[in-house]
Amino acid sequence: MPKSILRLGTRGSPLALAQASIVREALSRLDIGCELVPVKTSGDRIQDRPLAAVGGKGLFTKELEDALLRNDIDMAVHSMKDVPVVLPPGLEIAALLPREDIRDAFVSHHGACLADLASGARVGTSSVRRQAQVARARADLEIVSLRGNVDTRLAKLDCGEVDAVILAFAGLKRLGIESRATSVLPLAEWPPALSQGAIGIEMRSNSEHASVVRNLNDGTAAICLTCERAFQAALDGSCMSPIAGFAQFVGGILRMRGEVIAPDGSGAAEVTLERVLSGDASSEAAALGMEAGLKLKPRAEQWLAR
Repeated sequence: MPKSILRLGTRGSPLALAQASIVREALSRLDIGCELVPVKTSGDRIQDRPLAAVGGKGLFTKELEDALLRNDIDMAVHSMKDVPVVLPPGLEIAALLPREDIRDAFVSHHGACLADLASGARVGTSSVRRQAQVARARADLEIVSLRGNVDTRLAKLDCGEVDAVILAFAGLKRLGIESRATSVLPLAEWPPALSQGAIGIEMRSNSEHASVVRNLNDGTAAICLTCERAFQAALDGSCMSPIAGFAQFVGGILRMRGEVIAPDGSGAAEVTLERVLSGDASSEAAALGMEAGLKLKPRAEQWLAR
């Protein structure tokens, strides 16, 4: 029987609840029980406009963080790609779970990959990064801004509203519907959003439970996300900026690859740096990400929307 029952704040979508269940299961191994507390965020409420048109930061996190600061919940679970690089004072990401597959998935009834689609086919995605990547790969396709939960977007594909959709493969896997992926897009050509595939647990820094929850922190995920979030901070881009990238940590070597793509797919600026981590891994990872971002920024300034 768990010794503690904590309130775990989560968005109410099926994917968010699936991720919260993963966190709850991990916490149960620490003898901590959880009560799921659904919280509706601005990003959930605004469904009639593309996120890029809404603007602002923390569209999927602010209400959860406000609930934390009011002590309405004890923890919040996030998709880390939605979390701004600067957290409110008094809050911290106490733990990152082992990262899921970071790649994007192509889903269609009209071919195995983007190249198979007919000219003029409609591809649905609300991500400015994915829109730029589709435009770069196939300028002859029509890009349709598609909001909603994973099930909603797949339903629009199934009813013929669009001919293909591009989604995070991690989301399909966590929902148990990875078989819906027609193909998984290669990282070399389709780098993901920064922090894609990572689940984070946010808490008040002074929480009596934070020290226990920190035991869930996955070292490799923490190093890679520290690097990616430093890269994001250096670029100072917004949700309207088509930024892609990922860090990989293998054999003591951390490699950061990132790019900014012209919204119409007509160009891109890319950077790749690597470093052997030999001391304070977190500080060295942050330094590498910052260096990569600052190196890329002058060549990408024209595409970094504010």
